[in-house]
Amino acid sequence: MFQQQAQSNRVIPGAVATVGVNERVTFLRKTYGHLAAAVAAFVAIEYMLLDVGSVMFESVTVPWFKMNHFIVLAVFMGMGYIGEKWARSETSRAVQYMGLAVSVCVYALVFSKALLIATLYHEGVIADAAILTGFVFSGLTATVFLTKKDFSFMRGALSMAVFGMLGMIVASILFGFSLGMVFTGFGILVMSGYVLYYTSNVLHHYRPTQYVGASLALFSALAMLFYYILIFAMQMGRD
Repeated sequence: MFQQQAQSNRVIPGAVATVGVNERVTFLRKTYGHLAAAVAAFVAIEYMLLDVGSVMFESVTVPWFKMNHFIVLAVFMGMGYIGEKWARSETSRAVQYMGLAVSVCVYALVFSKALLIATLYHEGVIADAAILTGFVFSGLTATVFLTKKDFSFMRGALSMAVFGMLGMIVASILFGFSLGMVFTGFGILVMSGYVLYYTSNVLHHYRPTQYVGASLALFSALAMLFYYILIFAMQMGRD
């Protein structure tokens, strides 16, 4: 088992870490350029969804919130798996772009009601959460780039943490207890770990041609980090 894990953490042949400086810079520029475009598209789609959000709000309930936590985590796991699979395959560029577009749309959809509630009842919290997310993401990214450390060893622990969160959500639905700030704070910690993990993969485990898949992985972690920071901020305002 340990041998298989060590093999999975090795730099893949032709990865960014093995190429020249010019190719590396080009790859990083494309990756983060696509990430910026994905964030801009997410904001635009979310704005349109919130514009007609009063209809959606009628179905918001406490059980819905718990189920939405489950759906959001399930989406994150699915998109993360796809991004990592592309990093180790020769998936066509068209398919990768389609996957990135679908990812942006799905995240916008599953975040929409939480953002609507924040808009209606927590004035200014979305902007505050976005700014804080930007600071945290930038700090974690800088940590990886400055230390050049490979955080791929975190994969197993992060996966176990997500499955644990899914189990807590299911238990809360079945037994009726609430998911409080401790759960949300743990979600922030886990997604911060994923930012470190995916950013180190960008440097050490992605090929120069896989910048779309790399941007998908980074977008997933960034979106989830924002989601939990937003929920945490709303919980603080409510309490």
